[in-house]
Amino acid sequence: MPTEILMPALSPTMEEGTLAKWLVKEGDTVSSGDLLAEIETDKATMEFEAVDEGIVGKILIAEGSEGVKVNTPIAVLLEDGESADDIGDVGASTAVPEAASVEAPASEPTAAAAATSAPSAPKSSDGTRIFASPLARRIAAQKRLDLSAIKGSGPHGRIVKADVEQAEAAQVQAAPATAAATPIAAAPAGPSSDTIAKMYEGREYEEVKLDGMRKTIAARLTEAKQTVPHFYLRRDIKLDALLEFRSSLNGQLSERGVKLSVNDFIIKACALALQQVPDANAVWAGDKVLKLTPSDVAVAVAIEGGLFTPVLQDAHQKSLSALSAEMKDLAGRARDRKLAPHEYQGGSFAISNLGMFGIDNFDAVINPPHGAILAVGAGVKKPVVGADGELEVATVMSVTLSVDHRVIDGALGANLLQAIVDNLENPLAMLA
Repeated sequence: MPTEILMPALSPTMEEGTLAKWLVKEGDTVSSGDLLAEIETDKATMEFEAVDEGIVGKILIAEGSEGVKVNTPIAVLLEDGESADDIGDVGASTAVPEAASVEAPASEPTAAAAATSAPSAPKSSDGTRIFASPLARRIAAQKRLDLSAIKGSGPHGRIVKADVEQAEAAQVQAAPATAAATPIAAAPAGPSSDTIAKMYEGREYEEVKLDGMRKTIAARLTEAKQTVPHFYLRRDIKLDALLEFRSSLNGQLSERGVKLSVNDFIIKACALALQQVPDANAVWAGDKVLKLTPSDVAVAVAIEGGLFTPVLQDAHQKSLSALSAEMKDLAGRARDRKLAPHEYQGGSFAISNLGMFGIDNFDAVINPPHGAILAVGAGVKKPVVGADGELEVATVMSVTLSVDHRVIDGALGANLLQAIVDNLENPLAMLA
């Protein structure tokens, strides 16, 4: 039976993508693991591999097509002995030369969208291989059905599409009836694009098309401000001891080509603070809170047209020089849009540093499911009252901790911020 190849979800926020380039053509024979196409997601251009083996019978979506929704059939794969005549109406309803751009705001991909292709060689709990057609495996994955509980009607007991659909129907009938949910009024929509454009009739302007990244940023941060109960904690941090210590370390590390930035110290300070206040090392998970053991710290990196938040895993265990090298590598590949999804997913805490742009202080928006984000301003020389009561000049950096009140309460957030301040004002202790 011909098998549809579906548009995959190659990032956690992807709902549609651009089919940038086909790496195969109709009639080519492919095996599992062979590269099929290059696909532009909301974050990067990634290569898409085949899951099944067969012959490319028909390409349904042309190169360069934008706005192709996840799970849309993009090609048809034939098994041995099949020909193009066997394709019939497979994918006919979605075979368009160029998909229209979808303007609906992006959201977290559904379970169906995440199942982008058929899992290979499923096995039962005792390790016995389950024989099922690729289409049956894919439908079962999308519907979250256990193949080991389905009896196959195909040759030699092979599970086919009809068996999976029958099992799904039986599951729906067996499910207990649930009370209808109370309708919730939708949030009022803003003015339409046409309405706004009419306001500027007669004025010169350039219309900038939204790419996938900008759509995702707009949707996710709108969602964050509407659904995450933010509160803000602010502190000033004296940097003089850190700047002196950094200068000394850089002098000793210069022969190794290492130059530590203030941001490297901030990452280390936050990672250690999450260990010192472990209850704050947590994320919101819908109906529960997940408390993490390692300190996985995300750092915002500005790129053309948007931003990435690559994650430094186990940051509390790494030296300052290791953090510096890893951050430089991640930031460089983020600007080239070459990060893999696992490099910018996860983490419980984020840092957004606009100090290098001369910003004194600001409030950052939490990136769900993170529990908090630290907004870092510039270090500025200011008059301060010293320990002896005398006025002195010190380099002071203003920071604001944005906190998700569902995860972290006020006192706990204050303890976390105090730990960050202590680490930065006593940098030598971070190496102990």
